[in-house]
Amino acid sequence: MVDVAYAESRFRPPEIAHRYGPCVHLLDDPLAWTLLARACSPETVQPDVGRLVGVLYQNLARAVLAAELGRARVDIPTRMISSHPEAVYRGAALSRATKAVTVGIARAGTMPSQVVYELLNEVLDPALVRQDHLFMSRQTNEQGEVVGATWHDAKIGRDVEGRHVLFPDPMGATGSSMVSAMTYYKTALEGRPAKCIAMHLIVTPEYIRRVTEAHPDAIIYALRLDRGLSPARVLKTEPGTHWDEERGLNSIQYIVPGAGGVGEILNNAWL
Repeated sequence: MVDVAYAESRFRPPEIAHRYGPCVHLLDDPLAWTLLARACSPETVQPDVGRLVGVLYQNLARAVLAAELGRARVDIPTRMISSHPEAVYRGAALSRATKAVTVGIARAGTMPSQVVYELLNEVLDPALVRQDHLFMSRQTNEQGEVVGATWHDAKIGRDVEGRHVLFPDPMGATGSSMVSAMTYYKTALEGRPAKCIAMHLIVTPEYIRRVTEAHPDAIIYALRLDRGLSPARVLKTEPGTHWDEERGLNSIQYIVPGAGGVGEILNNAWL
C-alpha cells in the first residue's frame, strides 16, 4: 500500500520574486549565492574555481531535474525485504523512461554539461540519456560589442523527439548563443523537444528578454540575477518591474557584477 505522504510530489525549488514570467526561475538559495560569490572573486583561480563551479552545478542540476523531469509511481524493495515482505518503497520518483539531452557549449559549458550528464545517468535509463557538444563563440564588431554567435563545429545526435534538452551554460549574458542553440534544436533535428531548459549560474535582464522573446516556451533557471548597472531606484524594486531600465551588461557585454569571463577562467585560456 502506498503511503499517502509519498503518493505524489509538488516539488518546486524556492525562488525569489520577479516579474519576468512563469518560465523564469531565479533560485532563492543562500548556500549557492555564497559559493557563487567565492567562485566570482578575483582571488579564486584553478583548481578552486573548477571545484566550486562543479559543486554549484550539482546543486542546480538536482533542483532542475527534480522540478522538470517526468515522474512515475515506483515499487522498489529494500534490503529489509528478506525479513519484512512489506519493506517496499511505493511512491513517487523520477521516471526512468524520461529521455534527455544535455548540451555542452564550449568553452564554459563543457564541464557543467558533464556534471549534468553524470547525474542524468544516475536517475534515468542511461540508454535514453545523451550528451551533445556545440563549439560556439561570441561574434563581435570593431567596438567589441557582441552582435551574434558563431558556430565552429558540433557533435550532435540525430533526434530530439520528446526529449528534455538541457543547456548548462554558466553565464547568460546577451542570449545570442542560447537563442542560436535552441533554434537549432527546435528546427534542424528530427522531432521536437519536450522542453528546452537553460541552466545558468548568472543571468542578466538583457539575456532573459532576448531568450524569452525568441523562445517564449524556453525554461530558464539561474542561481543569480545580475543587474548591477541599473539605476539605484530600479535596484530597489522587484526584478522585472522596470525591465526596460534594468542593465547587467557593460559596453562590451560582460556581466556586472558577474564573474569576469568564466570560460577563460575555467580553462586558463585567456585571449
